Formats: sequence, C-alpha cells, structure tokens
Amino acid sequence: MFTGLVEEIGRVERVEVKPRGASLTIAATRVLEGTRIGDSIAVNGACLTVVALKPAALVAEVMAETLRVTTLGSLKAGDRVNLERALRLGDRLGGHLVSGHIDGVGEIKGRRQAGIAWELVVTVPPGLERYIAPKGSLALDGTSLTVIAVEGSLVTVGIIPHTAGHTILGWKGPGDRVNIEVDLLARYLERLLKGPAEEPPRDGLTLEFLAANGFV
Repeated sequence: MFTGLVEEIGRVERVEVKPRGASLTIAATRVLEGTRIGDSIAVNGACLTVVALKPAALVAEVMAETLRVTTLGSLKAGDRVNLERALRLGDRLGGHLVSGHIDGVGEIKGRRQAGIAWELVVTVPPGLERYIAPKGSLALDGTSLTVIAVEGSLVTVGIIPHTAGHTILGWKGPGDRVNIEVDLLARYLERLLKGPAEEPPRDGLTLEFLAANGFV
C-alpha cells in the first residue's frame, strides 16, 4: 500500500525489454534509504518489485500485463518518474490509500492556472467515472489529488505548487498520458452493495440506507 505522496522524482537510466516484460533501472537517492531487494516501489503509481540495488539506482521488473495497462511501456532513458516507497504501519497517511494497481490510462486535455494552483482536466477510461466524486481522491501517476469536478469522462483535479514542483505532473500538459487509480474504497463499497451475483439484493445495505444515515 502507498499514500500517493511522492517521495522523489527519479530518472530512468535504462529500459531492458524482455520476451515477457521489461526491467527498469531508475536513478534515485531518497527511496533507496532502507530499501531491500524484494521491496515494493511505486513508479508513476504502479507497484513494482525491486530486484537489484545499485549505489545510486534501483532495478525493478515490469510484467507484460503492467506494460499493457499502464504508461510504463512507453518509458525511455532520461524520462522522469514519480517514486514512493511502500507505506509502513505507523506512518502518517497524508494522502489516501493507494494500492499501486492501475485502473487505466487517461489523457490530459487541459491545464489552467487557478490562483496559486493548477487545474488539470483529464479523460478517464469508460466505466471509471462512477468511482470518482467531487472532493474525493484520485491518484494520477501515483500522486494523491483532490477531485474538483466530474463531467462525464472529464475529471478536473487540483495541483498545489508544492505538488507541481515535487512530482512529474509539474511538467505534464495537454496530450500527455497519466496512470489512473481510483479510490479503492469506492470499489469495495460497490462490491458490498452488489453482493454475490447468485444472491438476490440485500435489504440491509443499500444506497438508500447509506444516504439516510449520512454516508453518501
């Protein structure tokens, strides 16, 4: 699990394509502290396993499915990437719970300044918009952001100056693609409301019940 608070911007040193995946060598400093082989690292929001450590870099493997459903397949030497070590029990949860399992890839359609901050307008793949709510949380490239508005497949998020300066989102604009992970609590809630497919709907937990008791 991760928090969506990016610890460091790394730089891709090498991409080695393999028959059934790839390996990434990423230059880093801060996220190497305390990291061991076998640990999990979020790279642009995708949870990867560290398979080797160097004095100033880490090597992570990427399986074919991850390459297919994320933007990691388009990385090349010199690209910047967001990095975050896995959450430890007892750490402060400053962002929101992020699993590192990417739900889809979106495209930035607009970027505009709003006071001291920036607003990004991003398209989300069909079916994901139902998990996104205004004032809720959304992870873009592994960065925990607050949702400002949802209009169909277009989602607007806010980026404060600190986030723009300490993540790769500060360099991204219209036409760039981003990894998207919706709030996993929304997925669990949907599953609870549906119940097992073979059972009839349950009366105990419904949208009406949640609304009447102030949950939605």
